[in-house]
Order: sequence, then structure tokens, then C-alpha cells
Amino acid sequence: MSQGPRSGLAAVSSALLAMSRHLEVRDVLKTIVVSARELLDAQYAALGVPDDHGGFAQFVVDGVSDDQWKAIGPLPRQHGILAAMLHEAEPERLADVREDPRFEGWPAAHPDMSDFLGLPVRDGDEVIGALFLANKNRAKPAGACGFTEEDEELLAILAQHAAIALTNARLYERSRELTIAEERSRLAHELHDAVSQKLFSLRLTAQAAAALVDRDPGRAKGELQQVAALAAEAADELRAAVVELRPAALDEDGLLATLRTQIHVLDRAHTARVTFTSTGFRALPAAQEEALLRVAQEALHNALRHSGATRVAVTVGRRGGGVVLRVTDDGKGFDPHTTRRAGRHLGLVSMHDRTSGVGGSLTVHSAPGEGTTIEMEVPGG
Repeated sequence: MSQGPRSGLAAVSSALLAMSRHLEVRDVLKTIVVSARELLDAQYAALGVPDDHGGFAQFVVDGVSDDQWKAIGPLPRQHGILAAMLHEAEPERLADVREDPRFEGWPAAHPDMSDFLGLPVRDGDEVIGALFLANKNRAKPAGACGFTEEDEELLAILAQHAAIALTNARLYERSRELTIAEERSRLAHELHDAVSQKLFSLRLTAQAAAALVDRDPGRAKGELQQVAALAAEAADELRAAVVELRPAALDEDGLLATLRTQIHVLDRAHTARVTFTSTGFRALPAAQEEALLRVAQEALHNALRHSGATRVAVTVGRRGGGVVLRVTDDGKGFDPHTTRRAGRHLGLVSMHDRTSGVGGSLTVHSAPGEGTTIEMEVPGG
């Protein structure tokens, strides 16, 4: 804050805005420590999130190189000054952390630290983390701490907002987990219904074939051919479900690679020809890419299970300032305006919900005997 109140306020505002931009817990933690170190002009900053076993579930540092961090070794335990901040929930401002009676040393590769400023990160009465800085980048009087009372007040503001950002990130990750769990439950239910029906038919047909073998071999042969067809359909159902249940790996591979892989598997698993093309696509925010993937999966599921299509084409491309996903099949089609029950059966409600949830639009073009085209457009890209 020594640069003046205007520049100090701008720096604080920038730090708080940076915290609010991220939704993943790890990104939030990293943004907090980087912001704290830069704002208070320290050599080192760290934030530890405790676990229930005397250690830290996560421990993020700034000012230490990757090689140095690897050389330091395992995550620290809850001891010394860190334990005091977590258990006593009080700020710590020390001229030399090494001379504090609670200091218990550090690994050989650990950087040397002297003056120290640390605060607990609290969510109500619960301490959810410990945020600390070390080695203020300025000259200090002998025996005095480089961090001032003003620094402590500023770090307290950051710690309060860090608690909000961290809590929001945890809630976001929890909501994503619940969404995934609900999706898997839905898929498991569909898998159970579809495959159970196929297997039940398979069993009855096999029993009929066995009863006809001696007195009517011709009919028995026909029943066995039906057994083979039902077994193939059941295998297709299983393959399609496995593809949809498999993690999308969007973070690692991106939307295009994930879609291309899944469509390649579906093309091999089904008699229909399934193709994929893309033009001019640029990466989108994670929520939009996930929505595009899920809508594509639902549309492919409909085309391959219900439409009787021989060809299904998936394309992803740009349109104006947005991205368009299009899934087209040459199947039997339906009337989307009058077939309300079919709309629910084909997952159109779910597709509309996913699309609107990311600020996009969904259109359905279909007519009996003329195939179906599902088109989803989202902004950006």
C-alpha cells in the first residue's frame, strides 16, 4: 500500500477479481497465494488446506520453483506455526520464524525464511486453511518484522475473500459431482431397461428354439437366427452405454478429440455409418464444451437406437460469433411439433435444458420419413 491509496486499492481490486474468476479449487488456491505474494511484496507465499489426519489435503506455494518443490519432499504435516494458525485461529506476525519456540525446522531443500505473516482462512467458525507469507522484500530494522500492521490488515481482507472463493469453488465442484452422479444414474437406468428387455427376449427365443429342434428344425433355425440378432443388439446397447459412461476427458483432450474418439467407436459398434467433421473450431469454456458433448451424445443415441438410420453425420463449426453442433441422420424422422411424448422419449427436454444452461439455442428439424437434424449453437469460439 506504500504506493498510495489509489494504486493500493486497484491492486486489491485486481486480486479479488482474480480470485472470483476461477471455479476449480486448485485454481482458486493458486490465485490466492499469487495475489497475496504480489500484493504484499513477499518472496514466498503458501496456503494449506488441512485434512482430518494431521496433514494437508492441498498445499499450494508461490515463489518456489517446481524443481525446488520436488526436492523439498512430501507435503508438510500440521505442526509448529501452521498448526497454531489452524488450531488457535489467530494471526501470526514474527520477526524471525526460526526463533519462535514452536518452530520445528524444515527439510534441507526448503528455502530459508525469516520474517513471517500468517492468518487462518475461516468460513464462519470453521478454519478451512492457513495462508502465510515469508521474507518481505524490503529493508527492515534489526529484530523487527518486515511485515507491518497494515500488511496484516490487508492479508486479513484477502483471507476473508479467499474463504468465500474457496467455499464457492468447493460448492461448484460438489455440484458437478452431483450432476455426474445423476447422469450416471440415468444412464444406468436406461442401460438396465434396454439390456434387460433384450436379454429377456433372447431367453424366450432360445427356449422356443430348443423346443422346436426335434419336431420342426426349420422353425428352430429361424428362432436361432433371431437369437443371434438379439444378441448383436444387446452387444450394441452395451457398447454404446460404455462409451457414454466413460469419462469424457475434456480437460485433457478437448471437445473435438473426445467427440472424434467416441464417434469412431460408435461407427465400429453399429451398422449405421457414423462420421465426424469440424471446421474453424476454437476451445470454449469447460461448461459449454461439456454441454455440446452431452447434446451430441444424446442425439447420437437417438439416431442409432430409434431412427433406423443408415447414416449419421456429426459436424462442429463456426457461425458468426458462435459454435454450431449439428447431428443429422437419414432415419424415419418424426413430427417434433405434435409428438410430445416422443420429444420426452428422445431426450429433447434434456437437450434444451443443457443448451439453455450455457446460453445457447437448440433447433430440431424433422419430419416423418425425412430424417432428423439436431442443431445446437452456443456463443464464443
